[in-house]
Parts: sequence; structure tokens; C-alpha cells
Amino acid sequence: MTIRLTVTAKGQATFRKDVLAHLGVRPGDKVEVDLLPGGRMEVRAPAAEPIDAVFGLLKRPGQPVLDIEEIAAAGWAARR
Repeated sequence: MTIRLTVTAKGQATFRKDVLAHLGVRPGDKVEVDLLPGGRMEVRAPAAEPIDAVFGLLKRPGQPVLDIEEIAAAGWAARR
């Protein structure tokens, strides 16, 4: 299946909704482009990050590391 895109004066091309749906991307998502020989390119949606990529995201230097029970206990103590 060949799809033609129009390039604007700014050098930009907009992907149609059916192309984005095929890639599985939504507004705000990123796509990867590999430039290939012969003026070709490959566009793909990058693989989703694994869930464990968020571990340590909130870690702050000098702060203690808490496990889930300690976090829950701290949350309940703050509500009283």
C-alpha cells in the first residue's frame, strides 16, 4: 500500500490518521525514522517502555528508600 504525503514549504509532512493508527501512535507519541540507502526511510513506533522503567523515578538524594508498606503506613498516618 502506497500513501502519498505532501511536503510543506517548511519541509514538514503530516501523517494521515490511518497511518498513525497503523503505527499505533497517538498525539504526543514519538516515532522513530531510520534513513536507508537509495533515498528510502523506515518509520516505526518505538517499543513501549517496560513498567519497571518508572522504578526510582521519584528517588531523591538524601531521602530514605521506603517499601510499599512504609509508604502506605505514612499515608494513613497523615490522614489522622
